[in-house]
Amino acid sequence: MRRLRAARSQVDRSAFAGFRFPAEVITVAVRWYLRYGLSYRDVEELLAERGVEVDHVTVYRWVQRFTSLFADAARPLRHSTGDRWFVDETYVKVAGHWRYLYRAVDQFGQVIDVLVSEQRDTAAARRFFIRALRDGPMPVEVTTDKVRSATRVAAGHAFVQNLRRGHYELATEVPLSLRVATAFTELAQAI
Repeated sequence: MRRLRAARSQVDRSAFAGFRFPAEVITVAVRWYLRYGLSYRDVEELLAERGVEVDHVTVYRWVQRFTSLFADAARPLRHSTGDRWFVDETYVKVAGHWRYLYRAVDQFGQVIDVLVSEQRDTAAARRFFIRALRDGPMPVEVTTDKVRSATRVAAGHAFVQNLRRGHYELATEVPLSLRVATAFTELAQAI
């Protein structure tokens, strides 16, 4: 009888059990980090504004632990992937080291899979496609754009990050919270 109770309590135990903060706080911290491209310190600051004192390292640990759990929980509810894929490959700096980022998107805009690799070779591409194909149908068409659009998007993200941090002489007279919106308005007038 004791064995049955011990086994059941492990199965019924929530992934959030044992954490100091409630599931709602952890969930919103992970969501903010993943959704808005915030730094761990940004999330720490936003939580502090709401009366939740948490260290940015704790937010990092939550993101590392719960991101895959959220994705796995959502997997059965995911729409089936389309049969036409657009595959991009670019390189990004991760912890000071350049890595290759592979990404596949279907014709509906659904991200099928991503892979970060140290190498840009046949083995990495094969690993990426094996992972991408494991959960859905075989595509009838795969299109690449030779990385041009991925490079533009990555450059755009870098531009907005630098703009937010005040590395341009744009929107300097407005509060920090309005800097990006005001800067884009100023730039639209200049184009």
